[in-house]
Amino acid sequence: MNGRHSISIAVLTENQDDVALINGTLRDAGHAAHCHWINNPNNLGETLSAENVELLILNCDSYSDTVRQVIKQKDRYNPEVPVIALQQEADEKSIQKAMESGACDLVSIGLKHRLQSVVTRELRALRVERALNSTIHSACEYKRQLKDHMQSSTSAIALVEDGIITDINDAWLKLFRSASNDEVIGLPLMDNFEAESQAAIKGALIAAIAGKWAADEKLIARSQVISDDTNELHLEFRKFIFDNGPCVQVRISPPQKLSDEPTKLVHDALKRDPTTLLFHRAQFLDRIKKRLSKKPSSGMHVLAYVRVDNFSEVLEKVGILNSDEILGQFAEAVRKRMHPRDVAGRFEGTALMVLLERGKARDAEVWGKQLCESISKRTFEIEDRSANLTCTVGVCAANEVFSSLEDFVAATIDAYKMGKEAGGNTAILSESADEDSKQKEFDAIWIKHLKAALMDNRFRLAQLPIAGLRSDGIEMYDLLVRMLDEQGNSVLPSEFLPAAERNNMMKNIDRWMIKAAMAFCTDSEADRVFVRLSRQSVLDPTTIAWMEREFDNGKFDCTRLVMQIPERDAAKHIKQTRAIVKQLRKMGVGFALEHYGIDRERFQILDILKPDYVKVDGELMHTLMTDPDMQKSVENIVRAAAERGIKSIAERVENANAMAVLFQLGLDFMQGHYVNEPEVVLQDRDKVRRKSLAELTAASAS
Repeated sequence: MNGRHSISIAVLTENQDDVALINGTLRDAGHAAHCHWINNPNNLGETLSAENVELLILNCDSYSDTVRQVIKQKDRYNPEVPVIALQQEADEKSIQKAMESGACDLVSIGLKHRLQSVVTRELRALRVERALNSTIHSACEYKRQLKDHMQSSTSAIALVEDGIITDINDAWLKLFRSASNDEVIGLPLMDNFEAESQAAIKGALIAAIAGKWAADEKLIARSQVISDDTNELHLEFRKFIFDNGPCVQVRISPPQKLSDEPTKLVHDALKRDPTTLLFHRAQFLDRIKKRLSKKPSSGMHVLAYVRVDNFSEVLEKVGILNSDEILGQFAEAVRKRMHPRDVAGRFEGTALMVLLERGKARDAEVWGKQLCESISKRTFEIEDRSANLTCTVGVCAANEVFSSLEDFVAATIDAYKMGKEAGGNTAILSESADEDSKQKEFDAIWIKHLKAALMDNRFRLAQLPIAGLRSDGIEMYDLLVRMLDEQGNSVLPSEFLPAAERNNMMKNIDRWMIKAAMAFCTDSEADRVFVRLSRQSVLDPTTIAWMEREFDNGKFDCTRLVMQIPERDAAKHIKQTRAIVKQLRKMGVGFALEHYGIDRERFQILDILKPDYVKVDGELMHTLMTDPDMQKSVENIVRAAAERGIKSIAERVENANAMAVLFQLGLDFMQGHYVNEPEVVLQDRDKVRRKSLAELTAASAS
């Protein structure tokens, strides 16, 4: 109480001097008291009805009604208003008697300081009670309005507490084809959705309660009870606080009605193989020609040739007529592991072909191995028959060494044949591009352009934000490298970095990156930036000495820098990596293992190198939402890291579903296109156009 609010007080006494005494006492305490003198019980009701009285002070020695009578009369108008009794003398026994009659307290008339304290206490209690009642009333009114809105909405809406549905609207009943509320309320929300969607939904609920789910973000899930085209549902999550605790409102907008375009539907159906529902060979080849004519915004194109091993044995088990159904199930399993930007078709017989868009060719090889592992663990069923399959995957990266699509496809099939000869049930990455004599010719051109770019300072830095899943208190960025040609056009990293690695030029780019990272830290408020250290720099004995000189010359705060090394490079060169990490720690530089987790649950390296961060490989993200085994593997990685005090970061998070699953699995941070696209910094803001090696070659020849 600060006394700035005017207090309306009714003073019940036959002696007007009591009013002056109480008024002066309260003003001395800082209360702006406005006293109403009530000398007759008949006037009390009139005052209570006309004035907003907050307190009654009763002089028991100078008023005709008793405490109990005053309380009874007061309660007819405002039961919450407290009554303080006054007497010439007050002892414990009389105080107890007054309070038993309904008074809040009994104060001796001569004890002004105690009267001030009691009044302050009772006014504070009254106002807190009123605020609480107002809040409860508002919450009840808000809840009522929410329920009214739910029932009037065309969207399906459910309120969920601790994963259990507590309320739904009619649209929810209609969408999930339930007869009444009793069939839904009290049951887990998960029961309405397919198993592959449940991990993402659970994570979204947890994130919503934690306040980490954006109100306009949508999660894609599939219903267990809907089998038609409306099965793909878009869920929104929003947190609400009611008197019984927090809950989450789950909203599903009504599916958009497709316009009646029978001609378009027929044409689309004609483009697809009826067994696999993938594109026919001609349609597929036409699409990949168009895709290959343009460079992806990041990463590279990789072609995968996928074929079931020993399909003749499947025919014997399920019969000729049922074999198409098995092949269709196999194609669906492949489709579920594809990225949204990938495209697939039935190439020939039981062979499928997929054009993948990945960061590196190795990522596509990992994709193939994960597919083989998944297929080998699954049982394919039709009617009363079942079959177990394995498959072999040949993978080849798009490269300008190939003069035609024919050569590219042939190299991919050759990789498949190598896998088949090795016994099948594996994925093989084509190395033909590295062995081809044309590669040396292209590398000679790349070396020239890389050296010129370093001399002319035509490398540029790009930042990729790392977002906190648990907390947003730390501002972190992953730093990437970009290159410009002599005309200022951008060249993709997937074009020049492999050439730099093959020709021992990565350590030069690494050093440029470290100096650029120091400048970025100077010009920004980033708490931590991540910079890659290549295998060549790890093996170079002069790397640490060079870094120490640069940091000392620039008076750089080394705690803002985190050096990251791929897990496979670190494991292959564990002695050198351990030595360089030890020196980094002495300087205060952090250390991260990136692309971690491809070699499942290799935790020994965590104990040897003791990284500050592990970056869970982005290739694991593509099937994380629908693959329980992958979820368990990532959860084991996160748990092992947490037990060792290591923070975990998910790479290449593409959508809300992946974010929701990661939140549930306990990861600390994430990066990828879902968080933000890489943004180029430390360069002129002129719009740049990407150039291919072919264009660079033509430019160098002119």
